[in-house]
Amino acid sequence: MKLMTEKGSSRNIKLLIAYDGTDFSGWQTQNTWKTQNAREAPRRTVQGCIEEALQKLHKHPVSLAGSGRTDAGVHAAGQVANFYTDIQSIAPDRFTPALNSLLPRDVRVLAAEETHSGFHARFDAKARTYRYHIIAGRHAFPHELRYALQLWNCPSVERLNSYARLLRGEMDCSAFATPKDPRESRFRYIFNACFFVQGDALVFEITANAFLWKMVRSITGTLLSCEEKGVSVSEFQSLVGGKDRSKAGPTAPPQGLFLWNIAYGGAYRSP
Repeated sequence: MKLMTEKGSSRNIKLLIAYDGTDFSGWQTQNTWKTQNAREAPRRTVQGCIEEALQKLHKHPVSLAGSGRTDAGVHAAGQVANFYTDIQSIAPDRFTPALNSLLPRDVRVLAAEETHSGFHARFDAKARTYRYHIIAGRHAFPHELRYALQLWNCPSVERLNSYARLLRGEMDCSAFATPKDPRESRFRYIFNACFFVQGDALVFEITANAFLWKMVRSITGTLLSCEEKGVSVSEFQSLVGGKDRSKAGPTAPPQGLFLWNIAYGGAYRSP
């Protein structure tokens, strides 16, 4: 069986992708041997859906590399992925309508372009930005509940940012790491973290070179919990320095989180 993964004489196509993660088990294709029940139906993933569409176009399997994994229920407005194609008759930008005609409504290719042969969506990424959306102090509309966390209180943006300003530079993120994360190093470089008001919603934005599993949701839940409890800035700093996940706050639910942007090119600089 032919599997299009090698460069060879093929073209390397870069995709910009958005998706509603509500009905997906995350980005990454799940290996059937990892499921607890051998009879369990394959889990629906974003990568899997796009690779199915690519296979229909190419008449053989095509491997898709994403810039990063998103968990079940997490959305994306700026996911980046790439694949190698042996189809020469389709202009790069025409992969956008071609794939969208084969994809379900909750996945859209926003743009497609040809890139250099060595480009890899994950390994070439310099920074990843996530945004977490919050509806605070009012009743959310039903459709908003798919894409935001409902809070009945109105947290202080000033206090939240007094905590968030401490999340900068290279740091040990063990306080926000799930014990199930298999990666040995818990160090990540955070370029920026801040809360801002957008319309009548509260948004938490964070940019880093990479993230641990559920790290953004752990940070968001901890910041909101600390604000609600009136934790001082020095106490929050001690919490981060303590590197103990059990002392931090809850993990925020997935529906408010969006993979917002992936930065490539030269060295990333903080805004």
